[in-house]
Amino acid sequence: MHMLQRDPSPDDPEPQDGADLSPWLIAMAEFVLAETTPTPLPHVPEITLRLARESVPLWDKIERNRDLRGGPPYWGFAWAAGLALARHVIDHPHLVAGRRVLDLASGSGLIAIAAAQSGAAHVIANDVDPLAVIAISLNADANAVAVEASPADLLTPDSGFDTAAVDVVRVGDVFYDHDLAGRAFAFLARCRAAGCLVLIGDPGRADFPSERLTKISDQSVPVTRNCQNVAAAGPDGADYDVRPAAVWAFAGSVAHADVA
Repeated sequence: MHMLQRDPSPDDPEPQDGADLSPWLIAMAEFVLAETTPTPLPHVPEITLRLARESVPLWDKIERNRDLRGGPPYWGFAWAAGLALARHVIDHPHLVAGRRVLDLASGSGLIAIAAAQSGAAHVIANDVDPLAVIAISLNADANAVAVEASPADLLTPDSGFDTAAVDVVRVGDVFYDHDLAGRAFAFLARCRAAGCLVLIGDPGRADFPSERLTKISDQSVPVTRNCQNVAAAGPDGADYDVRPAAVWAFAGSVAHADVA
């Protein structure tokens, strides 16, 4: 697991040389384990993820626990666009086989795990939420694949990320927020300009720049009823709706045969 660093709190004791963060990491892992259930995925049955039942109560627990320092628990659910992109990767393993892959805004690690299962040489699952990094590591272990979970903020201009370090960049459902959409697209455009194959999963978000991209796959994705994602099943079992999601590449950047 990639070692995490957290921002200091005014209530934290003065740091000591060689201080061990392992109690914090253990508490984070215990929280994720307690709040999630291993769940086989519809649409991508090759992968099992630790998923939560409901997002609002889970987010409330995170906000009330100052030691967790997490954001909205996107990592606790499998989102429609991520499911579509993971399905595309598994169905077309040549896209990642033997290549170095970055999964941006990884959340649960779904797309990263799909890439690892499909023969990627090295997979980085990146998410700025420390709880997501924990969830990614647990989910990768549960699916018996090697994934490097990274908490670095790659979207800042001074992130120092070397686009030459990866061959393929994949991201699922990152255009749900206007500010994030612009920053994410700028990063993806830099990756594409550096020669990376960039594939994006999206369920039809308002800020998705479809005019600058080419659709390569339309899918009908089962999600938990009345949700945009798959959650852990309740006591009555799983009950699904079907939602559309698509996989896109940069317009004119690659031939259709290269991405499908």
